[in-house]
Amino acid sequence: MEKFSLQTAPQYEQHYNEDGFWKKVRRIAAQVGAKVLYPALQLYFVLQSKEVPVKTKTLILGALGYLILPADLIPDFIPALGFTDDLTALMVALRAVNTHLTPDINRQAKEQTDKLIKP
Repeated sequence: MEKFSLQTAPQYEQHYNEDGFWKKVRRIAAQVGAKVLYPALQLYFVLQSKEVPVKTKTLILGALGYLILPADLIPDFIPALGFTDDLTALMVALRAVNTHLTPDINRQAKEQTDKLIKP
């Protein structure tokens, strides 16, 4: 599988759907903790914003699609390494969309992360 980049993001866009995202997030929350969950949720809430251009949303969809895609560069079941490729995809997308991160989006992502991680 090709490494995630700004150029490859559109190929993963087809794998994103809201139901799949939330299933994956709930399933991995305790396993990966805030380090992976928070950036995924930041991207999710940026995606919901009406002010974000379609090109930016495509990049976000690619990164979130890569996160929920079962076949990764590094399989998720490998302890300590399984989500490093997913985190890389999320961070590449976050860096590209950082001008769209608002205090409200960061707050929503933090609150949702805390809900999912804390029992």
